[in-house]
Amino acid sequence: GTNTYANGDQYVGEFKDGKENGQGTFTMANGNKYVGEFKDSKKHGQGTTTFHDDGTTYIGEFKDDEMHGQGTNTYANGDQYVGEFKDGEPHGQGTYTYANGDKYVGEVKDGKKHGQGTLTMVAGGTDENGYTFIGNTVMEDRTEKGIWKNNKLVDKQLPTREEAVQ
Repeated sequence: GTNTYANGDQYVGEFKDGKENGQGTFTMANGNKYVGEFKDSKKHGQGTTTFHDDGTTYIGEFKDDEMHGQGTNTYANGDQYVGEFKDGEPHGQGTYTYANGDKYVGEVKDGKKHGQGTLTMVAGGTDENGYTFIGNTVMEDRTEKGIWKNNKLVDKQLPTREEAVQ
């Protein structure tokens, strides 16, 4: 069936007990679109959301109308996050790949790099947000390991015996 709302939003898909349930497409009046599974009139299960206003696309799991579980968020600027989501935000283990070639693999909390991870930056690259995390940075064939805070190495870890031999 089809349900057209007074504000211009429209749902086309399956219903159960008068609620959007099963496979469907929800198109908002502003151009945002969700295609996927619904449960009790909420995005729930596998689906794809495209945000018309900024060009971001999310493909993955939803729970109670939020990105939740495994997914891929591709931003209009070319950046991409692949990994775990919780309550609509990247949260857990994941990989940020930036359009400029930088890459972060590790822990993420509330949408921010936080915890243990590896940040690989192209020569001259920086983490413009000043996130705090523990990990590695590889720059111009040089690896620095330790605790990172606000984009600076604050506690350098010496290489292990195996790393020194290599």
